[in-house]
Amino acid sequence: MTFDLLNFSIMKGTRMKMNRRSFIGQTGIGTAALGVVPAASMTSCAASQTQESPQNDAPILQIGDNIAVAETAYGKVKGFILRDVYTFLGIPYGDDMSGKNRFMPPQKPKPWDDVRPAVFYGNSAPQNIYNRSPESYSAFIDHWNYDEISEDCLRLNVWSPGLDAKNRPVMVWLHGGGYRNGNGIEHDGYHGENFSKYGDAVFCSINHRLGPIGFSDFSSVGGEKYKHSGNAGMLDIIEALRWINENIANFGGDPGNVTVMGQSGGGSKVSTVAAMPAAKGLVHKGVPLSGSSIESGDRAVSQKIGEYILKEAGLKPSQIDKLQDMPWKNYLDLTDRAAKKYAEENPGAGRAGFRPVGDDIHIPSGRFFSNDSADKPNIPMLFCTTFNESSPSRTDASLEDITLEGIIEKLHGNYGEKTTGIVAAYSKAFPECKPVEIWSLISSNRTRVVQAANAKTGQSAPVYMAWFGWQPPLFDNRMRAFHCVDICFWYNNTDLMLSHTGGEARPRALSHKMADALLNFMRNGDPNGGALPFWPAYSVENGETMVLNDESSVQNDPDREARRAIG
Repeated sequence: MTFDLLNFSIMKGTRMKMNRRSFIGQTGIGTAALGVVPAASMTSCAASQTQESPQNDAPILQIGDNIAVAETAYGKVKGFILRDVYTFLGIPYGDDMSGKNRFMPPQKPKPWDDVRPAVFYGNSAPQNIYNRSPESYSAFIDHWNYDEISEDCLRLNVWSPGLDAKNRPVMVWLHGGGYRNGNGIEHDGYHGENFSKYGDAVFCSINHRLGPIGFSDFSSVGGEKYKHSGNAGMLDIIEALRWINENIANFGGDPGNVTVMGQSGGGSKVSTVAAMPAAKGLVHKGVPLSGSSIESGDRAVSQKIGEYILKEAGLKPSQIDKLQDMPWKNYLDLTDRAAKKYAEENPGAGRAGFRPVGDDIHIPSGRFFSNDSADKPNIPMLFCTTFNESSPSRTDASLEDITLEGIIEKLHGNYGEKTTGIVAAYSKAFPECKPVEIWSLISSNRTRVVQAANAKTGQSAPVYMAWFGWQPPLFDNRMRAFHCVDICFWYNNTDLMLSHTGGEARPRALSHKMADALLNFMRNGDPNGGALPFWPAYSVENGETMVLNDESSVQNDPDREARRAIG
């Protein structure tokens, strides 16, 4: 049985202020619907409270003074039990990072004396959220979950089958959004209950600082105080992993067996964490989905943008602290203007954005995974991308009939004179695909993930590669294997993320196989042992890849020749 997160989200968005009149009115509606009210229920509250339910009709939700109480290093937290899974939402792993804490490394949460409720998701980091209008197909498909937004966002969620000493493997989900957007429960498919229960594992998801709040680099203008500002958002993730290392045993998890997994920008976060010396001993496996990195941003560029921010604000370096007092929305607007001016005045100088930077303090400035350095993690990693990260015709049926010549015209701006050869190479490699699918395969090509996997083989820990090709029967079969679709399969949430899968038996069958492989990888660093075919480790020479579909199979780098045409 899955958690109806749609209804939960509706409840989440409704801040009901009950008064006596509304309470009586709602009670009246309820009793009218029932017809005759038994006299006993009107005269004796105690009688109704002491009635025992049949054993097979026990409540699926339990919450009370002595239910789901766990100890942390900062005080006790109280969650709830839902369908036999202990659930804790919005636990602080760091302090409020507004005001004087803005741009600073994360601070420890302040301890508390009473038992702290942990029953609702924590605030999302400051960001400009996606369009959620009734006309937005993107909002329908991804069903974005947002609530309050503030700099008091260093919170995490925990799902566990038991508060005992079973030392279960721990999954830590790092959300996507390209370092600028998102939160730990943004999609229904991020929900941890089903995976926790299915795999007898502990599932955690976190929020952390994003965008200009998390990655404004003032190290060149702010002196010693601001030398860590360019990587504050990644330091939050490390702080969350420290919290998990120190506290997760109290939630039934094994601090010595932690897997970090993320998608899109979250996949890049996984790659970055796997290269950070501070993560050594805190993470033990990594799973990047549809996003990976083999190096961080250029520090010279990030420092220059920091200078532009200060100039746009009309401040001298000695006045930089004033940026900590600016409302976060105003600060985001300010940084957008500054980054735009930098890009206009420095064409070709480097990517202007807010993301991790190679500072050689927290993140290496060179290539990740170059060796088995004793001061960095050397962990097994499983990479996965989807066939059609972008499906051009998803909401435009007219593109289904595009010709190969039409694709060449569409892609010429990206690939120039090489375009015709690229389209020919992909058509040869995938003769069964329609032109619109060839377009999608080229736009979603695996060049970057193969580069990342090849780089990771420079370390001794094993690497595995997957390519997800399952296509949902939605939008008249035009969604294809799109960006984000595989997340809910790994987490046994295909009947929860209905707008990605359609639900029911077909996606569920593949989901069980993928969840089993992921659980085996979490436990052993090897995905084998379930219903999927034997999954060999990846090598640069053969490019062994598990192609995931209704019928999965291992293929040796199936698009290698096509990628070579891209260069």
